[in-house]
Amino acid sequence: MKSRLPVIFIIITVMLDSAGIGLVMPVLPKMLQSITGETLSQTSIWIDLLAFTYASMQFLFGPTIGNLSDRFGRRPVLLAALVLMAGSHLVFGLAQSIWLLFVARVVSGITGATFSTANAYMADITPPEKRAASFGLVGAAFGLGFVIGPALGGLLGELGPRAPFYAAATVAFLNAVLGYFVLPETLAVEKRRKFEIARTNPFRAIMRLRNVPGIGGMVVILFLFGVAQNVYPSVWAVFTMERFAFSTGMVGISLAIFGLCMALVQGGLIRVVIPRFGEWNVARAGLMINAVILMMVVMISSQVILFILMPVMALGIIASPALQGIMSKSVPADKQGELQGVLASVQGLAMVVSPLLMTSLFWVFTADWAPVYLPGAPFFAAGLLMLAAVILLSRMRK
Repeated sequence: MKSRLPVIFIIITVMLDSAGIGLVMPVLPKMLQSITGETLSQTSIWIDLLAFTYASMQFLFGPTIGNLSDRFGRRPVLLAALVLMAGSHLVFGLAQSIWLLFVARVVSGITGATFSTANAYMADITPPEKRAASFGLVGAAFGLGFVIGPALGGLLGELGPRAPFYAAATVAFLNAVLGYFVLPETLAVEKRRKFEIARTNPFRAIMRLRNVPGIGGMVVILFLFGVAQNVYPSVWAVFTMERFAFSTGMVGISLAIFGLCMALVQGGLIRVVIPRFGEWNVARAGLMINAVILMMVVMISSQVILFILMPVMALGIIASPALQGIMSKSVPADKQGELQGVLASVQGLAMVVSPLLMTSLFWVFTADWAPVYLPGAPFFAAGLLMLAAVILLSRMRK
């Protein structure tokens, strides 16, 4: 049990990171209305800006957090981030000004970038051939957090729109205390390297990875995967309401089921298929499954079929840890943090680009003047992006 406590700590930390994304969803509209006095329609602009702020911070600070963990170790970065996360949730809950909400969201986005350090920690304690499975476990924790966040926000929101943030702040602080006692450092002093400001620029960091054989193309594939995969949080609610007349409650239930399926795939199935078929084959299969299923969503007309296909939709997530496993083997121990930081930035950039692209496509193809009524257009576009990723991966493999 003692040897498992650090892994449990990492899982809780990642769950808190992802829960922080969905925690605000159920209560933010009412909270913003109480602060600004604006209508529900007007507050939607603030909601979009807050989401953009969070994703932008993850993109900008991913390499910084990763490089800090390569210089000072994983333990201090993770513990400091948890304390800051607790503070940001507390500020968010106490805020009486819209600008304080943005300050809190900036800090949350930066601390959310510690997802990269969590992956670096798992890479440190896992042999190369098992890293994809460990990344899958971290991904499963992220998926569970995606389920828990909105559920926790909705449940505690009944006590008041600020209650979920006080609870999240408490859990983050208690997890920091747990980590202080159970989390050992995994990056030996002799493997640490000097912190360089130039390496924290996300654009330069991404470009620098082009010099590592095979990594540049993999980063492009991961970006395409991220933009396509983010179609679900971007337009799932409006798509299911438009196409299947889902209620708000049904949207929440469907997202919870989907998140649970993803957690089971990344936490369990990935440990079976990677050793048996290899990372390259699993990555290609995952991308192909995604490409096919996303294009099928466009043609679905039955709620029953939609729910039946959800486990298959979730199955495609196996591509992500497989791709991370391939890339992790390409860099030494003292650059694992930097690599994971860049990958966090790539995922953050995908979280910025995807909503803009997918919501625009949904609007264009559902408007009164739309050339063709096609609410599933964003999913078709996501399928094309996945297909492009499959082609690029196949060419790299050759």
